[in-house]
Amino acid sequence: MTTGEGRGLIIAAPATGSGKTVVAMGLLRALADRGIAVAAAKVGPDYIDPQFLAAASGRACTNLDSWAMRTITLVERIQTLAKAQMIVCEGVMGLFDGAPVPPGQTCGSTAEIAALTRWPVVLVVDAARQAGSAAALLRGFVTHRADVKIAAAVFNRVGGDLHRAAIEEACAAALPDLPILGWLPRDPALALPERHLGLVQARETDNIEARIGAMARAVETHLDIDALIALARPTRTGTVEAGPPLPPLGSRIAVARDDAFAFAYPEVLKGWRRAGAELSFFAPLADEAPRDDADAVYLPGGYPELHAARLAFAARFLAGLRARAQEGAAVFGECGGAMVLGETLEDAAGVEHRMAALLPLATSFKTRKLHLGYRGCALALDTPLGKAGTRYRAHEFHYATETRAGGARLFHVDDARGRPLPPMGQAQGSVMGSFLHLIDAV
Repeated sequence: MTTGEGRGLIIAAPATGSGKTVVAMGLLRALADRGIAVAAAKVGPDYIDPQFLAAASGRACTNLDSWAMRTITLVERIQTLAKAQMIVCEGVMGLFDGAPVPPGQTCGSTAEIAALTRWPVVLVVDAARQAGSAAALLRGFVTHRADVKIAAAVFNRVGGDLHRAAIEEACAAALPDLPILGWLPRDPALALPERHLGLVQARETDNIEARIGAMARAVETHLDIDALIALARPTRTGTVEAGPPLPPLGSRIAVARDDAFAFAYPEVLKGWRRAGAELSFFAPLADEAPRDDADAVYLPGGYPELHAARLAFAARFLAGLRARAQEGAAVFGECGGAMVLGETLEDAAGVEHRMAALLPLATSFKTRKLHLGYRGCALALDTPLGKAGTRYRAHEFHYATETRAGGARLFHVDDARGRPLPPMGQAQGSVMGSFLHLIDAV
């Protein structure tokens, strides 16, 4: 094993909504403002939080996922992160939360990444509805797993001096050796706007730089940044090369990128470039079409349901997409991208909008149902993604439903426990799409 330069720290929490994104963003910007070369990471299959971490750090955020990624993929990403001086990794959900899997199997939790990397954990505790009970909560988390080191705690949404004193006294009695490195006050200015899939995207958030600045000032004012830096530990990895998570769809890939198509993993695009593919980008919401010489088109997920009317009238985009398909280019859509490749998309108001009609699919956002979870999948037929039987790990997270679906199914699917689910996705000619977000090969 070799030791990289980067020293890592994980910002985790007992439960989702505790404020770890705000702490991670504020810490990243505060460190960068001090001239420290920072790198951001996010545990799990998240697309939205990494946008904010990237905005705060000034560089792309890397996803780390112990369920969906091969060990070699994780090690390669960690060794890339280690090129920075300081790595701030935000956890997912609560520290020990993950997919419901059989005992002994990886579930995708933050704790598993902490055990793999040996990065210390700083636990962000929401104090809004508790005081002395926080000590019992902390003691449970500190002792739950011997291979996960909780090195310090930070309390968020603290009501004032009396509230702080009650928590501090209880924690000092129960856990005298656990440092408490800060107390963030209740401050609506630190909140981020939300919508149905989580936070509103960073690219759509008003005054994002001002918000990040406020978070950095709060962290500088209320947290002990020097102590946080001192807690971080060197990143230990081997030297590996995993190869691209997904094979390139072609040699010249046109990638949709705007507010409707923002859910593309940077590491997938980087992997395509490393494999020799040339990438170009176009904005369907600006009625841009994929390049005429593209031999593949990728429509990532995002929020097409919020922009369905604009997409329906984006004549150049739709014509260019259809032309690429008619000339045999591989066209691949994930989640929202697959919805746009279908025939119609019904928005939340019940208005049906015509889409590209390249797949025999109609979807509805009015008929809402949550679909959420890790998925194992195998190609049902030969495609640019691989021969029939090629397996991937993936994630599904959407509220839309299929109201009409036909044609050849794209994937055989099972859940995180390996239990079979109905086949997913469609393939027609060189066009394919599904509600799955593919993460890594198996």
